Amino acid sequence: MDKKLLTEQDIRTKFITPALLAAGWDRDQQLREDVGLTAGRIRVRSNNMHARDKQTVLRADYVLYHKSYVPLAVVEAKDNKHPIGSGMQQALQYAVLLDVPFAYSSNGDGFIEHDLTQENGVLEREIGLHEFPSPQELWRRYCRYKGLEAPAQVSIASHPYYQSATSFEPRYYQAVAINRVVEAVAKGATRMMLVMATGTGKTQTAFQIIHRLWRAGAKKRILYLADRNVLLDQPYRKDFTPFGEHMTWVKSHQINKAYEIYLALYQGLTSTDPDAQAYREFSPGFFDLIVVDECHRGSAAVDSAWRAILDYFPTATHLGLTATPREDAERSNADYFGAPIYTYSLKQGIADGFLAPYKVMRVQLDRDEGWRPEQGHTDAGGQLVPDREYNRADYDRTLVLGKRTEAVARRVTEFLKATDRNAKTIVFCRDREHAGRMRSALINLNQGMVQQHPHYVMQLTGEQPNIEGWVEAFTDPKTTYPVIATTSQLLTTGVDTKTVKVIVLDAPIASVTQFKQIIGRGTRIDEDHGKAFFTILDFHHATRLFADPLFDGEPDNETEVLPGQPIRPGGGEDDNPAQPPSPGGPRPGSNGGDDDGPGPQGKIYVNDVSVDILRERKLYYTPDGKLITESLQDYTRQRLRGKYAELDVFIARWRAADTTRELQDELEQQGLLLDELREEAARPDLDLFDLLCHVAYDAPPRTRRERAEQVRRRDYFTRFGEPARQVLNLLLDKYTQHGPDDLEAGKVLQLAPFDALETPAQLVKRFGGRPQFETALKELMAGLYAA
Repeated sequence: MDKKLLTEQDIRTKFITPALLAAGWDRDQQLREDVGLTAGRIRVRSNNMHARDKQTVLRADYVLYHKSYVPLAVVEAKDNKHPIGSGMQQALQYAVLLDVPFAYSSNGDGFIEHDLTQENGVLEREIGLHEFPSPQELWRRYCRYKGLEAPAQVSIASHPYYQSATSFEPRYYQAVAINRVVEAVAKGATRMMLVMATGTGKTQTAFQIIHRLWRAGAKKRILYLADRNVLLDQPYRKDFTPFGEHMTWVKSHQINKAYEIYLALYQGLTSTDPDAQAYREFSPGFFDLIVVDECHRGSAAVDSAWRAILDYFPTATHLGLTATPREDAERSNADYFGAPIYTYSLKQGIADGFLAPYKVMRVQLDRDEGWRPEQGHTDAGGQLVPDREYNRADYDRTLVLGKRTEAVARRVTEFLKATDRNAKTIVFCRDREHAGRMRSALINLNQGMVQQHPHYVMQLTGEQPNIEGWVEAFTDPKTTYPVIATTSQLLTTGVDTKTVKVIVLDAPIASVTQFKQIIGRGTRIDEDHGKAFFTILDFHHATRLFADPLFDGEPDNETEVLPGQPIRPGGGEDDNPAQPPSPGGPRPGSNGGDDDGPGPQGKIYVNDVSVDILRERKLYYTPDGKLITESLQDYTRQRLRGKYAELDVFIARWRAADTTRELQDELEQQGLLLDELREEAARPDLDLFDLLCHVAYDAPPRTRRERAEQVRRRDYFTRFGEPARQVLNLLLDKYTQHGPDDLEAGKVLQLAPFDALETPAQLVKRFGGRPQFETALKELMAGLYAA
């Protein structure tokens, strides 16, 4: 048998799989083929269409497991035309994602083994097909590498996951988080923190951690602690239901020590009376494990009354869960829990295709730059407005410009009318009073929708009747109404809003932690209900915080600053994001109230001052995980020239491509936003080639019609008879109208107007046959880009 003639699948079937089975790997329990790791990044087109980027879909040829979801090794296969180690870089990429120490590459002749344990004194070595390690051997090496030495430690780490007909298979990052925590507990860790972006399944991850440790007997009594009912409602009703009769929710300070799994609010365990603290009914050693959800709040402050609960149970293992770890002068999660044992960021979630990408529309209103009342200007109650300059930091806190609220509501309404009137939308306001006014403004601007559906717009703040029921209705993907929710703090965290497509920011946000929580309301994906991305309408320049190093990695170093503007952490266009309040305004860092109160009293209401949009700008999120804050044309110029320094080099690459679609895909992989560039340029008559040459290299643009006429004027057509020239002319017309994609699709002769002439087989005969037609078409394309 000549291996060189075999496909990769043949190599796997005839050589690699038999070698793994011969080494003792169980096909049903320990060996999985074609294991999907990522879903593929969602790319959003300018027309609001979207598609998965197939090049970012990662799939391992083989993953080898000790037990289900406890992976040990990755094996990548290549056909025998490749060297034996050709798959190693791929295998290592997957091994890093899966957090395993072993990676293998094979072409059917043997294996290259990459072993981080260096069991044999080397990092990499070649072994024969018959020398592949057994499951017992790799598990032994794995445990030594992970520091699991004692039999009790190994027993805990190998305890199986909870599985049932209705349970979800953990994604790769969830399995990494679960395994790291379980292994750390097995080795005696007492304080740990998991950082996982909103929408990545922290609650399900917590369940598997608790269940494995509980069933293993490592942790017999567990407390799951949170500060809001909504954070306990989901685990109690959904994720934690397998605990059944072993679980209870502590309410009204009523303690029953007969259970093993306890869900509780801080408020349910504490009291203003120091002698009536419910948690003290437990002995200090009662709990073995305390899981703190949203650990950046509640007990995060050292002097917090809620911290006393954690301090009271010193022998328990404390595990903090958060999407937004808090590190400032008042609170430090790292000081208490230590550095995160694992982090899965928003950027990584978007890159993997598990979280929704976003668009940003930054809107600046003219009065946001400042407004000073004329002498004698009175407010809505007839009182003189204090004479000073007011700015955005004052609005809706100390001064209310009624027409500013209307301007925001009008822009939100216009956006929904242009996109989707039933797109779930959250409008974040400064306080309850502001949320109420915004609701009224939106109702008046959407009267037709409200008359048909009275709950089209609703205020969702803490004091509203049946608020939990309305929040549930808003977040239920199967329920259409309410569509627009105005709120302050209630929906910032702990609410699973899978179908939210629009987030409106009309409140100052100084805290990166709060900003991340708010953005997290839109990051979940629900493709079954048409949610694959979301849009942020920013009226307070809060999106400057995307560039903060604390948000999600390093800031964008490519951002340009307009002439005369200071360089700020947000970079790029700046409409006074750090604008200080005028005297009497909010204190620095204030978020302007929350849902626990109606908002500051004594606001000044002015309803006769016009407010208009001064400027509006779209910003885009690149494949690099950066928010573009310079102009899209400047960004394109930098990216394209970074790859092709000179125009001649770019033209040569364009001509060398088999198809223009191939090159477009390549450019998009390099971070160019081609659809968005076409939309911004507003030149539908230009070929993408000319648009890029013009934007990046200042070349005079030529329209598609000019290029087509250029080909017609040459002697190119004289080589063909009249029947073939008719087809070529129609092809040029097709190019003029729609560009080159149809010509390169391979089925162009099946499209109008060719389908009205003859069959494709008859049309190619005009050229002498299929090969001659394809040659003529290729020459035609080359002629279009000759100059």
